[in-house]
Amino acid sequence: MNTNDKIIKLREQMQLFGLDAYIVYTSDPHNSEYPADHWKFREYLSGFNGSAGTLVVTKNHAGLWTDSRYFIQAEKQLRGSCVELHKMFTPGVPDYVTYLTYLLPSGSTVGVDGFTMTMHEYRTLKHKLGNFGIEMNIKLDFASDLFVQRPPLPTNEVWLVPRVHEGLSRQEKVAAVREEMKKLGATHYLVSALDDVAWVTNIRCSDVEYNPVFYAYMIITADEEHLYINPHKLTTETSKMLENDGITLSLYEHYERNLGNIPSNARVLFDPEQLNSRCALAIPAECIKVESRSIITHLKSLKSDFEIKNIKAAHVRDGVALVKFARYMLENVGRTRLTELSLSERLTSERAKMPHYLSDSFGTIMAYGPNAAIVHYEPTIESNADVEPRGLILIDSGGQYADGTTDITRTFALGPVSDKEKLHYTLTLKGTIGLATAVFPEGTRGTQLDTFCRHAMWRYGVDYGHGSGHGVGYCLNVHEGPQNISKKPIDVAIEKGMVTSDEPGIYVEGSHGVRIENLTVCVEAKKTSFGTFLGFETITMFPIDTAPILTDLLTPQEVRWLNDYHKTVYDALSPHLDGDDLEWLRKACQPIGQ
Repeated sequence: MNTNDKIIKLREQMQLFGLDAYIVYTSDPHNSEYPADHWKFREYLSGFNGSAGTLVVTKNHAGLWTDSRYFIQAEKQLRGSCVELHKMFTPGVPDYVTYLTYLLPSGSTVGVDGFTMTMHEYRTLKHKLGNFGIEMNIKLDFASDLFVQRPPLPTNEVWLVPRVHEGLSRQEKVAAVREEMKKLGATHYLVSALDDVAWVTNIRCSDVEYNPVFYAYMIITADEEHLYINPHKLTTETSKMLENDGITLSLYEHYERNLGNIPSNARVLFDPEQLNSRCALAIPAECIKVESRSIITHLKSLKSDFEIKNIKAAHVRDGVALVKFARYMLENVGRTRLTELSLSERLTSERAKMPHYLSDSFGTIMAYGPNAAIVHYEPTIESNADVEPRGLILIDSGGQYADGTTDITRTFALGPVSDKEKLHYTLTLKGTIGLATAVFPEGTRGTQLDTFCRHAMWRYGVDYGHGSGHGVGYCLNVHEGPQNISKKPIDVAIEKGMVTSDEPGIYVEGSHGVRIENLTVCVEAKKTSFGTFLGFETITMFPIDTAPILTDLLTPQEVRWLNDYHKTVYDALSPHLDGDDLEWLRKACQPIGQ
């Protein structure tokens, strides 16, 4: 069945339930960025598989709204279908809610599966549509009937984080959560984000590809912890260990119903940007709602010294794997057939040889030439390009290790590159160094730091559409909140202990793309009479290609930073390498500008 036939089937259901429009979100009941296949209804209907996008179907129109990271990808994947691309945040393109208010008359009804929409999204949508007399129905799960051969909910077995990698115990983490609950006057805390549940329970799984999480909810009170999970995911031994730690086990599908049993005098804490609307509306009306950013989201973003030590060790192993891969690629390009897919498989195989490796942390972006202009490109059999000894290749990849999560982007010159490619590469490097060397007072927000990445580019009239940095988990999601470095004004300070990416880039459609990404940990830089100032320590351990650099465009300070970084990389990786790999590393870390 093609996309057009699927949309027809959806419209038949809409007519049956009296709907004038139906909205299909990307997410699952836990507001996951990367949901399990069971929840990929938007992808099933539209054919677009990017990680961000909203499908809106009316009686006469089907539209997909997505951001600039996916414009090129969406255009290709929607081509020939009845689904029209709406490029978000571009002049003259209304958001999908505004579009619906223009299109639908008063008295219309818009349907959506409330499990895939957060309470914040529900309120915003209900308010905006309500102003135009448009009603909502959030209890329509059309995926159950229309998603042909829908994958079942995952039943993968969970595993407990080994004590050697654990850091704080479950009891210690719950105690920290309860301290924060007291400050907010909450008696019940609803935990819905999958990585929040995984963090506080010290449990991992493989329910979502690349993210070591599992489908579950929690309710934490002053003296009880309830974990809602499919019991088939737990061994008898694991169940006993959790119960011995004071965790009561309940069925996953009973969560919404049990929320209605919360005592009427309770003060219920939840994050409206995480908890889905169906569950939020199940809380008894008599309860006092305490709405706040997730306690656990903030706690888990502040990595302990123990976690940072482990994360750094994971990055050394990751760097060793990357050296072996990069030497193979650069020595064989032009000598034997290399493709994006073959190189992607080779990189994964090198990581898989490393101790404590679990999986990749996301689908590898192995993008040669024009494909690198697609920000979140992932090679497929149809798009798979031969890699030639010329131009640039952009490789964004990462690994999940039991003691840390990695995320690194390098752009390599495979042979001759154009002057424009060199310029864009150098400007990107200047942006990476700009953020890496930033010093800023406590309380600084990511949106203020974003300029450090873009300043050099702006002088040349160049910019990019994605953010400059995101939080990264500890053997958890590669994209982790609450911090973010981007143009978007998010009211979250960058704090000591946060692990955040540093990843500016430049993309030219039909030509090339450049991105250089390192992970950093926020550290204290200095204390003065003006207060405490913070900075970043770069923890990614792998050389930056110096071949495409226009050295004359770098300041002496930037040259010094790059040379110092390469010395650090060499000192960290060389004890773990020998022979040709060690010689490759030595050459790759040679100082420039001397």
